[in-house]
Amino acid sequence: MGESIAVLSGKGGTGKTSVCAGLATALAQQGMRVLCIDCDVGLRNLDISLAMTQLEALSFQDICRGDYPLARAALHPDYPSLSFLTAPVNCRAEDIDREAFGELIRQARRKFDYVLLDAPAGTEGGFRLAAENADRCILVTGADPASVRDAGRTGQVLELMGRHNVRLVVNRVKEKMVSAMKLTIDDVMDEAGLPLLGLVPEDPDVTFAAAFGKPLLQYSKKGDASAAIRRIAQRLQGIPVPIR
Repeated sequence: MGESIAVLSGKGGTGKTSVCAGLATALAQQGMRVLCIDCDVGLRNLDISLAMTQLEALSFQDICRGDYPLARAALHPDYPSLSFLTAPVNCRAEDIDREAFGELIRQARRKFDYVLLDAPAGTEGGFRLAAENADRCILVTGADPASVRDAGRTGQVLELMGRHNVRLVVNRVKEKMVSAMKLTIDDVMDEAGLPLLGLVPEDPDVTFAAAFGKPLLQYSKKGDASAAIRRIAQRLQGIPVPIR
């Protein structure tokens, strides 16, 4: 059986979707069978970070309704072991049949090594849809005080939902800003109340990769963010590599 992982954030602008797409491609590069599902109902954009905007992708709703089999999920043109389901745009997260979505995830875990669920920011419908069906959660935050406070609150929401296997990724880290604020990563962990999975530095190549329609790990093979994402993907698999 594979593993389902929800990628979450307490507020928008943390770069959660870029982290999710980067992890999906990094795991696929390492030979894993990966399914990426955009759970941001009505506001989908995971396809941009995956560089799959030119492909016609089924929504997870198409699979939940039984209109198509899971085998019809879109395949990444450069990573044949990476499949993708987008989010529906003509409904609300509250309209999704949760039992059918749960069955989709159970089916996906039998077919894939990793099922990554890219949830919308906040703690409402799409967030809960992803978190309820995750074996573990990755909470993405920035290092700024507002993001860290929201991450802490989101961690509490997850705990109330019975989600205890939660790890923190601090994204878009600007070393000079963190230093000027006299803030350490330990401070971020303490404020959020969660163990650290990884750090991803601020890197303009993340934006350029999306603009030019390429996965980050291809556009910037040795860039700072690319290297950090690869380390996080290894840590997800239980491979002991350093945070930095």
